[in-house]
Amino acid sequence: SLEPRLRDLILARVARGKIDCRVFLNDKDVPQRPQRLNAEAIARLRSLAAEAQKTFPDAAPLRVADVLRWPGVVAEPEGDEETLRVIAERLCQAALDQLVAAREREGAKLAASIGERTAAMRRRIEEVAPLVPQSLAAYQARLAERLREALGTADDDRVRAELAVFAAKVDVDEELERLRAHLAEAERTLKQGGAVGKRLDFIAQELNREANTLASKAASQPLSDCALELKLLVEQIREQVQNIE
Repeated sequence: SLEPRLRDLILARVARGKIDCRVFLNDKDVPQRPQRLNAEAIARLRSLAAEAQKTFPDAAPLRVADVLRWPGVVAEPEGDEETLRVIAERLCQAALDQLVAAREREGAKLAASIGERTAAMRRRIEEVAPLVPQSLAAYQARLAERLREALGTADDDRVRAELAVFAAKVDVDEELERLRAHLAEAERTLKQGGAVGKRLDFIAQELNREANTLASKAASQPLSDCALELKLLVEQIREQVQNIE
């Protein structure tokens, strides 16, 4: 069967995505065997004609043209199956060559676009990273004042203990570091080339996870704005990754 062979050819060249392959046969492209007469069909027709002649003795006898038009008298020419297979495989390979070339061109453009966004994310992270200590200190000062009011005490030890718990919940150093690591992996994967779509999709999911965590822990407006920008950039990356093999 031709279908399994064509499927194997496609799978060998395309690692991701859905491919529809249709083969249309044009008779002029396929060598034909000479037409031949079906002796059995002619014998049956002759027997039927003789029986009919007995019933209708005045009927005109069959002409050669009538015989040739009778279904089954002229055997349908058969194409060479091996030739058909070779032609179909050659055409499939040619189509795959064009597809792969087009995907490589598109992939190069997408890789450049994704690279621009990872670079933008890295710049944004490095812009906001120096603000983290200051943001955390301001948050602690605000929280300390609220705690003293809520607890009705000036006990600094108790306030510091409470602050330590809350400070750990808003410290984003680990998230920023993990974002850097994921961006480095994305850039390395882009340079690697090949069928990296699934790997990039996974990295984009991790970037999205860290950006969401950063947004939830942001203790200042600059951090919150940064998290929002990162999430938008990650979403753009995820959309583009879907078109990469």
